[in-house]
Amino acid sequence: MDSTSWLASLGAFGVFLALFAETGLLIGFFLPGDSLLFTAGLLCTSGTHVVHLSLPTVLVAAAAGALLGAQCGFWLGRRGGRPLLARSRNRHLREGMVRAEVILGRYGYGKAIVLARFIPVVRTVLNPLAGALEVPTRVFTFWQVAGGLVWSLGVTLAGYGLGSSVPSIDKYLLPIIALIVVVSLLPLALELLRRRRSGSGPDPTVPEDC
Repeated sequence: MDSTSWLASLGAFGVFLALFAETGLLIGFFLPGDSLLFTAGLLCTSGTHVVHLSLPTVLVAAAAGALLGAQCGFWLGRRGGRPLLARSRNRHLREGMVRAEVILGRYGYGKAIVLARFIPVVRTVLNPLAGALEVPTRVFTFWQVAGGLVWSLGVTLAGYGLGSSVPSIDKYLLPIIALIVVVSLLPLALELLRRRRSGSGPDPTVPEDC
């Protein structure tokens, strides 16, 4: 999806809607959370001419969407359990579920919940998975709030900081967004590289039933 067009059409409400769907509803796994937040931050500066957004409004919308979405995903997982995830036939979601389980097993609840915020698809799947695995509500809520605020506010403010320091930043929106997408995929690439070098453990990108 084109983040700039999305923001031009819906403004800060588009930020809330996209983040809520991406982190709370399995159907939102394809939404560009990282690039959307960064672009929203860029568009809050006076140096952009595509559309201008209010920084305080965007920050509130980003935090609300990220936190409420994650809690909703957790609740759906708690109510629907693992069958809710197993029912999906989408390859990306199934791969994300395997990666989320690997992250939970390796880092434990706290680190995994925070780390998942920065990994596309995994941040969609881990919340309902945590609910299905009956992670204590208090533990999940604490860590998802901490990770959600760092992710949503941090990426938005990073975009705002760059937009404030670089004149006519709107001319470079497309390459910047492309860079954000590449950076967001780095954790997965590093994990794959580490596992190939070690030659141990299952490949986190291959479903167990394949």
